Amino acid sequence: MNRFIKYNQLTITMTTVKILDIKKLTHDVKQYKVEKPSGFEFTPGQATEVAINKSKWKEEKRPFTFTSLPEEDQLEFVIKSYHDHDGVTNQLDQLKPGEELLIDEAWGAIQYKGKGVFIAGGAGITPFIAIIKSLINKGELAGNSLFFANKTKKDVILENYFRENLGDNFISILDEEKAEGHENGRVDEEFLKKHVSDFSQHFYVCGPDPMVKALSKTLEKLGANPDAITFEK
Repeated sequence: MNRFIKYNQLTITMTTVKILDIKKLTHDVKQYKVEKPSGFEFTPGQATEVAINKSKWKEEKRPFTFTSLPEEDQLEFVIKSYHDHDGVTNQLDQLKPGEELLIDEAWGAIQYKGKGVFIAGGAGITPFIAIIKSLINKGELAGNSLFFANKTKKDVILENYFRENLGDNFISILDEEKAEGHENGRVDEEFLKKHVSDFSQHFYVCGPDPMVKALSKTLEKLGANPDAITFEK
């Protein structure tokens, strides 16, 4: 079932999909599995606009990244909910299997271009979930690293999954808590000098805008090729 929504004189077709399963990953993050429309295509790292199929929320679209793989029979999203105001993510947190979402076509600039370092801040990990899943399936994960920055240990999404698959190439860093197995601080110039020996490789950065902008400048300063730094523009 399609719903037509007009934005700035443009008519955008959104497709209705039913929620099949919801799983809690952290205290404020859930994994949503939904129906996959026939012929729907996307590339690991891409996102879509999502709305809740309820009268008050149908036109409140928000971007969320696919965390499933293109070849899977279902679509999957990993979404952090913000409960400090009654917005879309707070409403998503209250949904149950059987209820419906509206999704748009796939879009996004974060795509895998070669071995390198993934740097994520908080919910910015989501584009990298599908990319890393894809690399695992292809047997091409070796040589890639993931630096994952969060406030506290309880905020780390899919920690066990990343540790199991990346081993020492996964580094978790917390800026509001000291915990065993996690570094303390931020992904800054000092951190990068400590953990990266080759700045000629690819870098993939996703997180809050200030973090992305700061890291892009720092990586260039340390010798990274601007064309080899991938982030959502």
